[in-house]
Amino acid sequence: MLDVGPQFFLLALVSDRIWFDGFECFRINDVKDLNPDPYATFTEAALKKRGERRLKKPRVNVANIEGLLLSAGKAFPLVTIHREQVDPDVCWIGRVQGVNRGRVSLLEIGPDAVWEDTPEEYRIREITP
Repeated sequence: MLDVGPQFFLLALVSDRIWFDGFECFRINDVKDLNPDPYATFTEAALKKRGERRLKKPRVNVANIEGLLLSAGKAFPLVTIHREQVDPDVCWIGRVQGVNRGRVSLLEIGPDAVWEDTPEEYRIREITP
């Protein structure tokens, strides 16, 4: 865990192939049960053996969703959002263009690696980080 705020926490991800693979934020209220990884010692040894260095904490604001979206948009070229109540099987990937009046503006990139021409707006209350 890299950071904890009043609403969110930030993790550095380790892929199944055992290398650092980006970051992910979660709502604290969404976590019901947390258990230590029984293979943490192995994973840490494998990361070290591969020369993987612990990722530096990015400048991401985990205090609230608006700050999280804006700061993640500045820190990373792409941000992924989920709207699990709207469509649990879909994610939206793109550049955060701004946050205004309870909405985030996202210039999306499709699965074909083509950027959309205009940004889409999504209600912030629908986003599940």
